[in-house]
Amino acid sequence: MKVQELLAAAEAILFACGEPLETERLAEALELDEEYTEKILEKLQADLDEKESGLCVLKMDNKYQLCTRTRYADLIRRVLEVKKNTPLSPAAFEVLAVIAYNQPVTKSYIEQVRGVDCSSVVNTLCQKGLVEEKGRLELPGRPLLYGTTSEFLKCFCISSLTELPELPEKELPDISDVPEKEKPVEEEQPVEDEKDEDQYSFYDVPEDGEDMFSFSE
Repeated sequence: MKVQELLAAAEAILFACGEPLETERLAEALELDEEYTEKILEKLQADLDEKESGLCVLKMDNKYQLCTRTRYADLIRRVLEVKKNTPLSPAAFEVLAVIAYNQPVTKSYIEQVRGVDCSSVVNTLCQKGLVEEKGRLELPGRPLLYGTTSEFLKCFCISSLTELPELPEKELPDISDVPEKEKPVEEEQPVEDEKDEDQYSFYDVPEDGEDMFSFSE
């Protein structure tokens, strides 16, 4: 097929799937290698941008999806009468952050980090499609492992987990900013008194057999 036909075919396949599609599967359908398939998808995205189409191609790790542009979300919602999703709670964001930066993780690991039960929050994130089961840990009880999904990447407008912002490093306080009275004071070591050569100025050092406290004449 010619390049224009490949572009049209890729667009049709992505539209029909409706869900993120692996590059490998699309390459098999188009009978191309994965590297050339990615170039076709990049060209398709550029063409859609150039003609200001209401559609765009999103890349999520090794998957691609044909989506509508965010600026038309309200219009689409109005026509389809789709209710807005309930925003995530602070607790859900915390759990999602723990999973995103440490995945795959068990529920017990999340609870150890946060210090509270996270069962309901993890279930909510799974229902929203932001988190999914990634297998089981080979330990007694075989606890479930959780990780983020392609929906997570799409919601946060990133193409891979490598684009997540780096976690801030914990900085130690600068002791120069601490008031003098709050600074730790080093304990002074006791200093032995040096013997004064004149400490016997009132009497002579006795010789053997003499009274120690006999005053000199």
